[in-house]
Amino acid sequence: RPQGRGSGVAMARYLDVHPDNPQPRLLQQIVDALRDDQLIAYPTDSGYALGCQLGNRDARDRILRIRGLDDKHHFTLVCKDFAQLGQLAKLDNSAFRAIKAATPGPYTFILPATQEVPRRLMHPKKRTVGVRIPDHVFVQSLLDVLGEPLLTTTLILPGEAEPRSLGWEIKEELDHQVDLVVEAGETLAEPTTVVDWSEGYPEVVRVGAGDPSRFEAA
Repeated sequence: RPQGRGSGVAMARYLDVHPDNPQPRLLQQIVDALRDDQLIAYPTDSGYALGCQLGNRDARDRILRIRGLDDKHHFTLVCKDFAQLGQLAKLDNSAFRAIKAATPGPYTFILPATQEVPRRLMHPKKRTVGVRIPDHVFVQSLLDVLGEPLLTTTLILPGEAEPRSLGWEIKEELDHQVDLVVEAGETLAEPTTVVDWSEGYPEVVRVGAGDPSRFEAA
């Protein structure tokens, strides 16, 4: 194993990916890094996020440390499409219809987790998980090559309210805490709108980039 991998000692690699036509060679390098248990910072349709493979415990703990979060944090599983989302979360008919209509887009949905979700990624008491389908060319291309959901959390640093939006800034600041920083064009620094559907009805718990009105009671 190359020295410093996963230990947060080595400097992060920086990959500049084309925003509209991501280069297959670079996508493969990012997927290889994820499969090698590395932690990446990558752009989405709502600012930068930190991402790793679902089974990567070490990177999960590193995410909590970087963001100054405790074990009760709701991680998000980023999915390529609605079929993938449906394997991870339980949806009743009303949730199914409303979420299908709102995706892909800048929303995160908190839903009861299925047995496909590792227990340590669920909320400890509620057994829920956050899921989302981004409307973003790079993320969709990456998920396509990866072939599975990505464990992720918005890159909001302790004491800050907005996610980071500049790759070079992240590279400078988190150089020894992440393994890879991806740049792919401009990204908006607005987090997702979070809709908690775990009780059988939608409750908007954070207003962000996605229009919340479609999930608010008339």
